[in-house]
Amino acid sequence: MGAHHDDVHDPAEPHGRALRLGIGGPVGSGKTALVAALCRTLGPTLRLGVVTNDIYTTEDADFLRRAGVVDPDRILAVQTGCCPHTAIRDDIAANLDAVETLEERFGPLDLVIVESGGDNLTATFSRGLADRQIFVLDVSGGDKVPRKGGPGVTSADLLVVNKTDLAPMVGADLTVMSRDAAAVRDGKPVLFTSIREDRGARTVAEWVTTMVDVWLHQHGEPHHHSAPSPHTATAP
Repeated sequence: MGAHHDDVHDPAEPHGRALRLGIGGPVGSGKTALVAALCRTLGPTLRLGVVTNDIYTTEDADFLRRAGVVDPDRILAVQTGCCPHTAIRDDIAANLDAVETLEERFGPLDLVIVESGGDNLTATFSRGLADRQIFVLDVSGGDKVPRKGGPGVTSADLLVVNKTDLAPMVGADLTVMSRDAAAVRDGKPVLFTSIREDRGARTVAEWVTTMVDVWLHQHGEPHHHSAPSPHTATAP
């Protein structure tokens, strides 16, 4: 029997605020590396803030600060003290406080990235916290993972399959992963990447840029830059 969790949180009033982008996925899939890559690529053109989640440490925030991809003051760490998906889905107060603190200190912002602590295929963000969601898998679990589904895989606005450079070493067939991901995602986009080889995660950054442009056009001051076309799902 599958578990179903109702989202009891109403979305925040959208007008005049930044797009809030949630990034989730299993431990080691490359979430923090993706956040760093997005900050590296988007930082010159977008006004950014970042919130990280770890259970007991500030490890992910510390990594981003050391990487120097964004002003360290624009990174806030939440220590959840519990299962990470609880803090992004059920009890979102600490994350909302962090997001609102960043917007008060540095606003107006274009984009606030909220990175979940590592979790499993069930991790999803409350729509009261995140307007758009990226779920990150990597190939090391094998090419069977996308077809296992789970709310993170099936419902995220974008599925990212990371570490494609490792596929030959672990026997993962990227064509199979692409086919199976498409089958469970009902047309929602999937992108394959290797952040180790592309430190700017360019295709993912293009998708995020498009989401920000649409959001700001609908709900705030449009950001004046040329938005690349989004890339839709294909395996390399």
